Parts: sequence; structure tokens; C-alpha cells
Amino acid sequence: MAETGIETDRSPVAAPGMSPGRRLWNILAGSGGNLVEWFDWFVYTSFLIYFAPIFFPDADPTAQLLNGAVIFGVGFIARPLGAWLMGVYADKAGRKAALTLSVSLMCFGSLMIALTPGHATIGIFAPIILAVARILQGLSVGGEYGASATYVSEMATRRHRGFWSGFLYVTLIAGQLLAGLLLILLQNLLSPEALEAWGWRIPFAIGAALAVIVFWMRRDMHETTSFVAAGGADEAKERGKTMLLFTKYPKETLMIVVLTAAGGVGFYTFTAYMLPFLVNSAAGPTGEGFSRPDAAQISTTALFCFMIFQLLVGALSDIVGRRVVLAGSFVLLALSAYPIYQALQGATSYWQAVLLLVVPLFLLSGYTSISAIFKAELFPAQVRALGVALPYGLAQAIFGGNAATAALSFKNAGNEGGYFVALTVLMAIAALTAIILGDTRKKSLILED
Repeated sequence: MAETGIETDRSPVAAPGMSPGRRLWNILAGSGGNLVEWFDWFVYTSFLIYFAPIFFPDADPTAQLLNGAVIFGVGFIARPLGAWLMGVYADKAGRKAALTLSVSLMCFGSLMIALTPGHATIGIFAPIILAVARILQGLSVGGEYGASATYVSEMATRRHRGFWSGFLYVTLIAGQLLAGLLLILLQNLLSPEALEAWGWRIPFAIGAALAVIVFWMRRDMHETTSFVAAGGADEAKERGKTMLLFTKYPKETLMIVVLTAAGGVGFYTFTAYMLPFLVNSAAGPTGEGFSRPDAAQISTTALFCFMIFQLLVGALSDIVGRRVVLAGSFVLLALSAYPIYQALQGATSYWQAVLLLVVPLFLLSGYTSISAIFKAELFPAQVRALGVALPYGLAQAIFGGNAATAALSFKNAGNEGGYFVALTVLMAIAALTAIILGDTRKKSLILED
């Protein structure tokens, strides 16, 4: 029992006798929840067209989709709240406790959607329950990142923290890919009528089952040495105090907001926005854009490459340092964002589009692969999870989550290029911020190895 009165697992997880297999299991359990969280998150958007009529009986399909999108937005609003609550909880009760709670919330949210009867059966309660389920999922996704990033960073050995940090985005991207692949599979196995009637419930049931598996894995996790070591009376008083981020660590907090804003906007621009861009703005084989199936395949291929880059670039940061990788990423993105936009506009073939899309995603890997570790290295253990989660959650909610909407707004105004000019400016600001930040590997506040 820690001096805080909070029970913690004091297993010597970072002791010399800890086997590589045990450490790997802990890291996989800590990062594996990301796959489930993001699988469930993207399953909602992937299958919305099928279940929107079940929850919203409006005869107009556009109105049904709009109502579903509004509830999706409610989940997005809940993400920074989840980041704050789970960050505080992870610093007070432990990383393991927060990670277990996070995946439990996602399980309940997915199960609620899978089992809730439609509007025809329970009336207005159907969309209300759907909204509650999405709020639970939003709290879960918002809280998962900070807790898992902190856990993986503290569990990894000093020499390989950049490499292990890459697992966070590997699992995040894998969740997106699995959601898309399941949609393609069910579209081929089931008729549209079956998908609309009951088939859309399958992915939510699968998501809940996957969450149960991760919950089981996390029950067998060890608590990190960093959390247990910060168990003295003085440290306990400081655990999870939100104001500390703004009184003791304002510079670090602001820098994380700036870097996350740029990284989040870049991520959603070159992933989520690329589908409509390839259809509506690229030349395509006929000069009138790529077909929707081709655009989806191009994005999926590039996304798979992006997933592979995470571990490679993360490992590079262990050799050359975080600042070189992070600043280099944003400098090169600032220099190439607009030229890549112009080149993608003129893309006429499948592989040309894939290669042009892979380039910015590779450059973006300099941020995503070490996103977890450079943030965790800035804070002491007693406020580390909160320091990672809250600035990230706020920046993603304000900037990252609105990237595709902003790009479409520029497009509708007839000035799509203006969006990529703004993106260039944001990347340049992030590059300057990364240079000022320095190399967190050398001045890391993760003291345990």
C-alpha cells in the first residue's frame, strides 16, 4: 500500500531480472487498447450509413446522416474531458488502473450500440442511448492515449523508448485499417438489406469482444516502477494536480499543444481528408477524379505504409535524438505540404497517388512515432499522465478534429490551396517549437530504466 493510501502493484517491473518477454507483454497490453479504441471509433463512421435509419427515422437520408454525425461530434467533445479525467486518475491511482477503466468504458459503449433497439421499438430512447454510448466511447478514447503513452514510455527501457513509442500509432492505425477492412468484408458477405437490418451490429459486437480481451491482458499487467517510486508523501500531494501544468510546467504544456495541433492537423489532412480530395480534387485516370473504391484503396495502401514507418522512425529517434526527428519532420512538411498538394491534384494513376500520399505520411512519422515519448519525458511521474493527456486532448479537439472540415470549407470557397498554405504555416510554427523544445531524450524526467 502506497503512502497515498492507494493500492499499487509494486512488482519490480524494471528490475534486471525482468525478462524481455514479460516487458513485451506489458507493452503490448498497454498499447493494444489503442487498436480496440480506434477500431470502435472508426467503425461508427464506417457503418453510419447503415444504422442511421435505425436510430433516426426521418425519411430524408441526409437528415439521418446529419443526426448521426452530430452524435459523432458529441463523442469528439467528450475526448478532452476523458483526457483530463483519465490523466488525473492515472497519476493518482496508477497507469494500470486507468488503462483498465478506459478499455472497460469502450466495451460498454460498443455493447450498448450493438444491443440497443431502434427508434421503431423504443422511440426517442434509441438516439438518446446512442448518444450516451458515444459519450462513453469519447471519454475512453480521450483517456486512453495519455494513460497508454505514459505506461509504454515508463515501461520501455531507456535505450529503446523511441522504438516502443511507435507502437502507440501502430495500434491506432491498425484500428482504422481493421474497421475499413471489416466494412469491405461485410459488404461482400451480406446484402445491403441485411447490413441495414442487423449486419451493422456485428462490428460493434466485435469491438466489445476485443475490449474484453484487452481487459483480460491488462489485468495481468504490472504497474510501472515510475509510478510506484513516486509514492512518497511529498510526491503524493502533487499527484494529478491540474494546476501544476500551468504553474510549474506552462512552457511544456503550451509546446505540447502546438506540436499536437500541427501533428493532428497533418494526420487528419493526409488520412481522413484524402478520400474526398482524391475523388473531388485529383485528376484521376479520366481527369475527373478517382472513383470512390480506388480512392479508398489508395488511402488504405498509404495508411498501411504509414503504420510500418512508426517503429522505424521511432528507433531512429533513439539514435539521433528526439529533436532531430521531430524538428526535421515539421521542417520538411512545411517545405513540401503545398508542392505535394499540387502534385496530388495532377495525379492520374493509382500508384502515382499512393507514392505522393506516402511521402507526407513518412515525414509525419517523425511526429507520430515519438508523440508519446517526447511528451512523457517532459513531466515528472506524479503529473506525467495528465501532462501527456490534457494538452493532447485539447489540441486534438480544437485543431485535429476540425482539419477535414476546414479543408472542405476552403474547397467550397474555391480556395483549396489556401488550406495547404495555412497548413504550411502551422508546420513551420511547429518546427520552430520543436527546435526550442530541445532533445527530451537527453533531459528526460523518466528517471527509471
